[in-house]
Amino acid sequence: QVQLVESGGGLVQAGGSLRLSCAASGSIFSINSMGWYRQAPGKQRELVADITSTDSTNYADSVKGRGTISRDNAKNTVHLQMNSLKPEDTAIYYCNTFARTRRLSPWNYYWGQGTQVTVSS
Repeated sequence: QVQLVESGGGLVQAGGSLRLSCAASGSIFSINSMGWYRQAPGKQRELVADITSTDSTNYADSVKGRGTISRDNAKNTVHLQMNSLKPEDTAIYYCNTFARTRRLSPWNYYWGQGTQVTVSS
């Protein structure tokens, strides 16, 4: 119903920067929020940052000051700019949206397949 495609992941050196992008498509009626989560090997998935339809943002403490989330509502796209990357940032990053496909239908969470971010020391 709703597809999320991430891009921008890759291998970077510590201290470098990366810009992740996610585009939502499919049967979208309305998007309430979009965000980024990450999951490292052996760890639970955790929130990195999210942004609402009114541009209210939320960041994990570990990325405050280093990450910036933004969105283009017209294009149903969200971006995550990550600076001063650390090896601890290594994880699979997943795009997420809270949306519904039709007017009056239930709101649901949708997930992308993830993009690998590897930060070398």
